[in-house]
Amino acid sequence: MTVHAVHADHADHALRLPSGPVDLAAIPTDATPGFRGGKSEGKVALFAMGDELSDLQERLFAEGVSGDSHRRVLLVLQGMDTSGKGGILKHTVGLVDPQGVRITSFKKPTDEELEHDFLWRIRRAVPGPGYLGVFDRSHYEDVLVGRVDGLATPEQIEQRYDEINTFERELVEEGTVVLKCMLHISKDTQRERLLRRLDRPDKHWKYNPADLSARAKWDAYQAAYVAVLERTSTAHAPWHVVPSDRKWFRNLAVGRLLLRALRGLDPQWPAADFDVDAERDRLLHEDRVS
Repeated sequence: MTVHAVHADHADHALRLPSGPVDLAAIPTDATPGFRGGKSEGKVALFAMGDELSDLQERLFAEGVSGDSHRRVLLVLQGMDTSGKGGILKHTVGLVDPQGVRITSFKKPTDEELEHDFLWRIRRAVPGPGYLGVFDRSHYEDVLVGRVDGLATPEQIEQRYDEINTFERELVEEGTVVLKCMLHISKDTQRERLLRRLDRPDKHWKYNPADLSARAKWDAYQAAYVAVLERTSTAHAPWHVVPSDRKWFRNLAVGRLLLRALRGLDPQWPAADFDVDAERDRLLHEDRVS
């Protein structure tokens, strides 16, 4: 068995949130659970799984296009600012064919979205059969920002946890693999990354002064994440806590989880719905026909 295959098979065990109370502060943000190598080895391992990832994702997409299956994968990326959602999209999701990927970035709700319940815009963005859907932030914003900024009452937040669990169960029952990743970084790492954005003119576009307002509420957000992890990590849609201080490991870890999910689905190439030999004969003898 290849090295990257071993890592993929152990990814879920190493990163999956155990049941019971969550002590987020006790989970290291710079650890590399399930991987013994360093940065260079990690980058090689990510690249090495690219062919298999791409092949499995293309098979899944082919199933969906052919109508043979309603299965799909939904990758939910949730984390504090600078935790690396964009990096995962570029380095990990970027390994597969983009035509079978649907990425949705959820920003502040629009006036139209606010006229509906909080899951309305989420349901509209659920990927179709065969797709790898990626949520860059997600429905969890409504129980994170909603709680920290007091945009919803405690009773409403509690109700939303239940609605989220029901929603995700429905997805799973419809054939969706819900892969949820909380990108876990330290406050010091976030500060370093924000400073780096200010130091580099080519990164200024990524800097938002409003990020410091959220940073000032760091402890409140950590408490909100603990509540989310405890209330919405279920058997059908468990949370995975991905240490994200090391960018290379973060990308590799999500790649391993995605590879494991696709292997579990084991998508197959759809059988031809036409006579292959007859079509080959037509092509080989097309000059005679014309």
